Amino acid sequence: MNIIVLVKQVPDTTEIKIDKETNTLIRAGVQSIVNPNDLAGVEEALKLKARYGGTVSVVTMGPMQAESMLVELYARGVDHCYLLSDRAFAGSDTWATSTILSSFLKTLTYDLIIAGYQAIDGDTAQVGPQVAEFLNIPQVTYLSEIVSVEQGEMVVKKRTDSEILTLAVELPVLVTTLADMNKPRHMNAWDIYHNTDKKVNLVTFNDLNIDPNHIGLKGSPTKVKKTYVKQVQAKSEKVSMNPEDAAKWITKLLYPYMEVKNHE
Repeated sequence: MNIIVLVKQVPDTTEIKIDKETNTLIRAGVQSIVNPNDLAGVEEALKLKARYGGTVSVVTMGPMQAESMLVELYARGVDHCYLLSDRAFAGSDTWATSTILSSFLKTLTYDLIIAGYQAIDGDTAQVGPQVAEFLNIPQVTYLSEIVSVEQGEMVVKKRTDSEILTLAVELPVLVTTLADMNKPRHMNAWDIYHNTDKKVNLVTFNDLNIDPNHIGLKGSPTKVKKTYVKQVQAKSEKVSMNPEDAAKWITKLLYPYMEVKNHE
């Protein structure tokens, strides 16, 4: 079973900086992490590999600093890493990013593509579904579990606001995963030792068959008009009461925002 996981290196949420001229995120030199929803996808792919055999490949698009993230994923147990990096890709919105990623994915063999539900820096949740459309394969989003894979068919559980749906879908398919789907494993000494020779495969614009007018800032239909930091003003009500009444009052305020899980 050949599994590809789309991952993104994102700025730490406390370190987001904006280029005031292009209105794009500044990624170079900013402390970054693996997008949590993507890391859950990597863990799910490694679990499927252990269960059914095959390979796990990771694909990302970004600046060269993303190479360190891919080396870390080698140490978690993935087999192949690809970094799509070129100045021609800079400034791409989700549409242009999906164009680039899908163009490269067409050169690989796969049964399953896993993408994180959304990246914490953009929160669009668009790249995974758009890649599936460009590749003309089925997609299932917002997964809570992959139940089984047998005879070219995968059974999954999809979470909605009010219920969990059990679905069957034919391979190849693209699915999107949630950060709380599993607990990602740590890097281990065995994989660190055995993967020191592995290289990150660099893919540039010249390696792909893409119209330059459809990628980058120029080829992105999304135009950011303005960015600003929202001003927060404290207007909370101040209330004095005993601890028991305070607990009941706080619970009543929080109840509409509480999520009830596993209510199949």
